[in-house]
Amino acid sequence: MEKVKAERTCKVSSKNQITIPVAALAETGIRAGDRLMVRADGPGRVVLVLEGDPIAEFAGALIGCWEPGDLDRLRDEWD
Repeated sequence: MEKVKAERTCKVSSKNQITIPVAALAETGIRAGDRLMVRADGPGRVVLVLEGDPIAEFAGALIGCWEPGDLDRLRDEWD
């Protein structure tokens, strides 16, 4: 296991919610609104992983695959 910079604590609410300390968020680059994958990693251990943004990952990936106007011609076929 990697070394943790500083330990922080939080409490699980009656609704099973926690507040992640700001310093921990800053160290990990997690921001409000980010989606996290949650995985149980043994007794008493939960791992949170920042979920990738598929749109940001694939936007522009097909540039140059189509000649100008090809997609418009295909769309016209649907009408």
